[in-house]
Amino acid sequence: MTEQITAIPVTSVVFRQDLYPRIKTSAETVQKYAADLEVLPPILVNQRMELIDGWHRWTAHRKCEAQTIQAIVLQTESDADLLEHAIRTNATHGLQLSNEDKRDMARRIYHTTPERDRDRKKKELSAILSVSERTIREWLSRIDKDAKEKRDQLIFDMWLACHTQEEIAEVVETPRRTVADMMERFGEIGNLSESAKSFANHAAEFDPPIYNVWKQQEKTPGSAHFGNSEIRWLDNLLYLYTKPFDIVIDPFAGGGSTIDICRKRMRRYWVSDRKPIVEREKEIRQHDLTNGLPSLPRWKEVSLVYLDPPYWKQAEGKYSNDPTDLANMPIDMFHNTLAKTINGFLKKLSPGAVVALILQPTQWKAPDRQFTDHVAEMIRRVDGTIINRIQAPYESQQCTAQMVEWAKANRQVLTLSREIIIWRV
Repeated sequence: MTEQITAIPVTSVVFRQDLYPRIKTSAETVQKYAADLEVLPPILVNQRMELIDGWHRWTAHRKCEAQTIQAIVLQTESDADLLEHAIRTNATHGLQLSNEDKRDMARRIYHTTPERDRDRKKKELSAILSVSERTIREWLSRIDKDAKEKRDQLIFDMWLACHTQEEIAEVVETPRRTVADMMERFGEIGNLSESAKSFANHAAEFDPPIYNVWKQQEKTPGSAHFGNSEIRWLDNLLYLYTKPFDIVIDPFAGGGSTIDICRKRMRRYWVSDRKPIVEREKEIRQHDLTNGLPSLPRWKEVSLVYLDPPYWKQAEGKYSNDPTDLANMPIDMFHNTLAKTINGFLKKLSPGAVVALILQPTQWKAPDRQFTDHVAEMIRRVDGTIINRIQAPYESQQCTAQMVEWAKANRQVLTLSREIIIWRV
């Protein structure tokens, strides 16, 4: 193989999932790399610009909207050649392959190996993947069984994410009737493992909320994103207003925390965002709620709509400079658009379903620091029955020294309050 180091356009890189040796990726790693683009080593691509190594580095460049990226260009002879080189490279740096990744890679390469070369290939795979030959033999002996298990897991995961039978059947290359039969069984909690049942029923890693004040001392660890919602609040709402396999809608998906907690609690989810973050663009649908409600075929199965929208003025310019962005709108347009959205959801949902909105008054970034009570406006404009109002205050550390001095000088109190307002159909 010949090597060439060069700067290439970020948009020219071709990512092929079938030729990349990692099943899981890390949003946190992308965010860390995005802060230090200049010191990152080059990615590896082949002569067709197909990515061999460096997904997190490449995605960090995309996140920062960089134009070019340093790359080593390798000449590869085949897909199997590319894949073997990718595995060898991964073994020396970056996020290391899990055993699940290694097993998957061994099978992909083995499938393309001629019968006469398979004994030799097992030895080579043992060396490349740093596992014993016995392990390699065990992995390869279960190819058919494990391939079916992997397919079934993918069908279940796509069902949780509210994909249609047609979409699932196309992805897994399985007859629609087979997918439909499997989906009928998925809603049975008795089919889950004991561990999964425990999480689904909020019996594991959960303290039930007793009062209507949900004060969080520290933000739950997760991907860093300006609009990422506090996952503990959503977990409380899942406990209070949903059952396992109910559908949750989140049209302001932010960093994807709704996906993570719904998977953990076995809730189905339909999540979208105006501009999904590149780290999770395969999981978060792209939809601008200001253009109307999403198209969802299963409205009758929705139990919770969770709304954590961009706050007026406070998020101004954080997502875009588009005047139709909620945070950038004039105040009346912001209130009208948000109330219209809530009323629209309430009309779509079945009796018993709830819409939960988390919102904070605007003060510091409002004109003349004027206290602006968005919650009062929503109560006035939304035609629905409020069943609860929950306080979710910020910590005082949210306020800067400048804000504190202003409050003292003007005899004002700083706003730390946030409310979760819950309407039931």
